[in-house]
Amino acid sequence: MEEVKRTYIVDEQNRKLAVQIDIDTFNKIEEILENYALVQLMEEPTSDEALGIDEAMAYYQTLEKAD
Repeated sequence: MEEVKRTYIVDEQNRKLAVQIDIDTFNKIEEILENYALVQLMEEPTSDEALGIDEAMAYYQTLEKAD
């Protein structure tokens, strides 16, 4: 695993308030989080079942039509 280089932002009492990371590291973290969330969403069980043609046609008839 890569070492994450951090720069801490501190207050007058030297208490850590925030951390800075370089943009490349931030982009990698963001991509990892997005990929993880996508996998979780894809693996989430759904109760939605595909409609048959008759059910789909009936549902279509209930939709509001654009003018």
